[in-house]
Amino acid sequence: MKKYINKLSKTSKYSYYLVIPKEIIDKYGWKEKQKLVVKDKGRGKLEIHDWRRK
Repeated sequence: MKKYINKLSKTSKYSYYLVIPKEIIDKYGWKEKQKLVVKDKGRGKLEIHDWRRK
C-alpha cells in the first residue's frame, strides 16, 4: 500500500478538509458529491466508506 502524507486544512471556523489522492478515489469508484460516512475509530484512525440507505 502506498503511503500519502497530506496536510489538514481549515475552511471555516468549524470545518476542515483533507485532500484524498485521485488514485484512491478511482480505486473505490467514488464520484463527486457522493455521500461518504466518516467514523472515528480512536487512536488517530478514521474509517471512510460509502453511505448506504437503510
